[in-house]
Amino acid sequence: MSGWDTGQVFVSGAPAGGVEEAEGDIRTIASRVIQRKFVEFLRNFQSQGVFIYRDRLRRRYDLKEYYIEVSIDHMLAFDEELASNFLKDPNECLPLFELGAKEAAQIINVAEVEANFQVLFSWSSAPSNIRDLQSSQVSQIVCVRGIVISASRTRAKATHLNIVCSSCGASKTLPVRPGFSGAQLPRKCDNDAGPANAGRKQCPLDPYVINPDKSYFVDQQTLKLQESPETVPTGEMPRHLLLSVDRYIANRVSPGTRIRIVGIFSIFQAASQRPKGMGGSSGVALRQPYLRVLGMTTEAEGASHTMRAWDPSEESLYKELAARPDCYEKITRSIDPAIFGHDDIKKGIATLLFSGSRKTPPTGTKVRGDINVLLLGDPSTAKSQFLKFAERLAPIGVYTSGKGSSAAGLTASVIRDASSGEFYLEGGSMVLADGGIVCIDEFDKMRDQDRVAIHEAMEQQTISIAKAGITTVLNSRTAVLAAANPLSGRYDDMKTATEQIDFQNTILSRFDMIFIVRDIRDEEKDQLIARHVLNVHMNVTPAATASERRLVGRELIEADDLDIDFFRRYISYCKAKCAPRISPEAAKTLENYFVRIRSEMRERTRDTRMAGIRAIPVTVRQLEAIVRISEALAKMRLSRVATEEHVAEAIRLFRVSTMEAANSGMLQVDEYLPPEVRMEVQRAEAAISRMIEVGGTASTRSVVDALKRQGFRDFSCQKALYAMSARNDIEYRNQKRLFVRKK
Repeated sequence: MSGWDTGQVFVSGAPAGGVEEAEGDIRTIASRVIQRKFVEFLRNFQSQGVFIYRDRLRRRYDLKEYYIEVSIDHMLAFDEELASNFLKDPNECLPLFELGAKEAAQIINVAEVEANFQVLFSWSSAPSNIRDLQSSQVSQIVCVRGIVISASRTRAKATHLNIVCSSCGASKTLPVRPGFSGAQLPRKCDNDAGPANAGRKQCPLDPYVINPDKSYFVDQQTLKLQESPETVPTGEMPRHLLLSVDRYIANRVSPGTRIRIVGIFSIFQAASQRPKGMGGSSGVALRQPYLRVLGMTTEAEGASHTMRAWDPSEESLYKELAARPDCYEKITRSIDPAIFGHDDIKKGIATLLFSGSRKTPPTGTKVRGDINVLLLGDPSTAKSQFLKFAERLAPIGVYTSGKGSSAAGLTASVIRDASSGEFYLEGGSMVLADGGIVCIDEFDKMRDQDRVAIHEAMEQQTISIAKAGITTVLNSRTAVLAAANPLSGRYDDMKTATEQIDFQNTILSRFDMIFIVRDIRDEEKDQLIARHVLNVHMNVTPAATASERRLVGRELIEADDLDIDFFRRYISYCKAKCAPRISPEAAKTLENYFVRIRSEMRERTRDTRMAGIRAIPVTVRQLEAIVRISEALAKMRLSRVATEEHVAEAIRLFRVSTMEAANSGMLQVDEYLPPEVRMEVQRAEAAISRMIEVGGTASTRSVVDALKRQGFRDFSCQKALYAMSARNDIEYRNQKRLFVRKK
């Protein structure tokens, strides 16, 4: 984050020396007119018979909080010329406005105000993208939207410097320019000038030193704003912009927060942009842009570039869609219609997009409402396509690949700034996706330590940082949609789920639904798939034609598949307007179901022949998962109560996903093997015990090859290793490439 010039001094607004000093130095008659107009605006503007700014100034004065929020739209309605002057020349008008706010506060409260008032602005103008800001907008008011990815610590920044001559002791006050611009100390003492000082000894060059005790400072913080992930064009790198915030808007946001900014688009020369080994004049024209923040609004969770205030006609469409008997089926069909079948997976992804209800019990511990889904199975079963579509459909979505993602890239990292030596936080994918979903492809290719790093983010939905003296907690209120392949690349019917899933129970239990995606070779099904894929390729609408014909009004809900933009807005509307709760009858149904499946799992665990078979645990987290799925199904229909009907469908989805995955491979146990095969497996176990001593480490492939040379079949070798692992005789390492004999 170049440009964090710790050694420089900056000003953030009006001078701290008082109204009299400012008027004596820089105020002209025209400036005084602008100041008086702003005082009149604060005192006299009213909306629906209420003097808004009088009440705000009185309340802020009582609280000893010397700032006031002002709407530019209100200024335009009250005095268009005043607002026009501010928009044309904000650098000149802002100090006048802050002096005017102080004067108005003194008049309204009939008391002396000790400090200057900070004026914070809001504006209903459509925000610009960071990449659309141009040099022609320098020194103008702009409105942008983005996500904070890093924040510096708060520092004291000078607004007025008191400097003292080290030779003669003369002092003076030096005003500092706004923003990141620095203050230039005079090279000669002022006492050297004039006939009165002609006979005395002259002061040396650069005599001035700063007297901090008599200087004026404000709190200053630097933020780094990045484009929202959903607004970045495909193939482009996200753009960044430095923000300078001060006084009452410092320390208000943390990395991962989505904000809307009103500020002055400014430029400064960073140290890193000064050319080395070149003439000084060559770097004079190089400048780095930044935004001097005049107002900051934190956007509601789930807000995106497609969201806006819902008008009555739009809301009526949403309510009509939610009331349709086929609402659930229509939403399911609209989840990537190009993919044939996989209806249950589409329903699971739909519940993930709508999510359950987040709750905060009296203890203060938050209970997540976001739903996590894992797709595990064969290649070429559209897992990645599901992830890409979900990322595009979600109001906030981030896509990443597990192979190229580190723990720091997914959670957060602590980085040291090269120019200042300061440590600062930079959020990762799960922080940037706060309020939306994060899609992690190739989940099985992640390193174990990277997967462990997201445990907290998936359940508690926070990321705790304790590095380089920085101790903080970031929000990661996001749903996780992950895709993975089995260990052998394809799902093998001859192996159990435990043998094919190289994930620990700690990570598996955090997924609400786990779908086993199979590529089953069936002639009739293959014909249907081929016919569907070819129809998609033959009948697809060209992009140009699709953009010309836009569905409007009732066409949006009457079409076979929901328009993706309408679908995205409907998801945002449901999440903003509805937070369902489980009804007492549905809760009783859930209680009975949970007790029953726990009893079934307990009986299987007692059977020694089933030891180690259950790859996916069924715990209280799975009960909460069914609750979240039920709430998401109710939210799709804008229902405030999740009924027994919703719970029944949630239980069905849970059974065809997680329970089916947990039971996968239950029949491949020794009881169902022929006697001769069981005998061969036992001999292979004895051979392994002879080859590897207790505490020794061996390569799985080498051991299998050695057993094959002794006449054992590959199936018997794999079964022997699996049986020893289930009894804890051996322990696998490095994705089952190695194992250690424990007993």
